Amino acid sequence: MSETHDHDHAPIQDGGGPMSEDELLEGAVRELLIEKGLFTAADVTRQMEEMDSHTPADGGRFVAKVWSDPEFRKAALENGKEAAAGIGIDTVLSPDLVILENTPELHYVVVCTLCSCYPRAVLGLPPAWYKSANYRSRMVVEPRAVLREFGLELPAEVEVRVLDSNADMRYLVVPMRPPSTQGFSESQLAELVSRDSMIGVAQARTPAQS
Repeated sequence: MSETHDHDHAPIQDGGGPMSEDELLEGAVRELLIEKGLFTAADVTRQMEEMDSHTPADGGRFVAKVWSDPEFRKAALENGKEAAAGIGIDTVLSPDLVILENTPELHYVVVCTLCSCYPRAVLGLPPAWYKSANYRSRMVVEPRAVLREFGLELPAEVEVRVLDSNADMRYLVVPMRPPSTQGFSESQLAELVSRDSMIGVAQARTPAQS
């Protein structure tokens, strides 16, 4: 499942570049804690491997089940963390996971204005643009302009609601199910769900796009 964009949104980029102050500080603190014996480099490696085992495919599987299973949808809206664990997604270390559904009248989009809080249990590591100061500062004040840079132009009558993640709570957006997908299996539906659509900066793919 490709997560690349086929549109240009130069102000918000996935690219690398110099390490941020936060990244430099994190590295320095990590090395200091290892030096003091609070954990080892091997512990860090194991944790990173665990984090790397989660990918947007987990979220796609979750969304596909929300779309296709009314009982699971109800459970997910009540307690996203428990619902994800119920289909084999490891959420032991995850904060609370709130599931919100996009509708024709309301569109959700997720940001973390303070740092980079992100639903890693269901989406894996966040993209670089999600952590950028550009995205974090602009999404809350001009969400439609930022969405437009991702290629998402919403009608004026659709309310855009920005969700600010924090240390205790993560959000996962369930995009609207594409039309003409009646009879699709959960695995077929999952192929229509992109990482960006679960953050809210894109719609789910249509069958013709997948």
